[in-house]
Amino acid sequence: MIETGIKGHKEQIVTPEMSAARVGSGLVDVFATPMLVALVEQTCYESVLPHLDEGQGTVGTLVNVSHTSATPIGMRVWCESELVEVDRRRLVFEVKAYDEYGPIGSGVHERFLIDTGRFMERLEAKK
Repeated sequence: MIETGIKGHKEQIVTPEMSAARVGSGLVDVFATPMLVALVEQTCYESVLPHLDEGQGTVGTLVNVSHTSATPIGMRVWCESELVEVDRRRLVFEVKAYDEYGPIGSGVHERFLIDTGRFMERLEAKK
């Protein structure tokens, strides 16, 4: 059973492939907001992974994150997460992101627990 209080941490170096200009979210070579969102999702997902039962997974369903400071290529960024609410299958995380100079974003991310097999069956039925 997953309980509140689980914390996550993930860091990476910003590469040119993660830039706004490269991913199509802007024209400048800075850490792209979609890449910040991906970092948030990875941090949260990986934090609960050891607590899942066999056959379980999670899917992201909501991201409400402010990206408040630009980060240049080559700088280290990281995300810290904390699971603050468990409502049956809904998991709510508070997230904060940083670079080497300080905060770059914060917000809330929600994920839902899924039975991976059943999820894939329903997905196949959509085809």
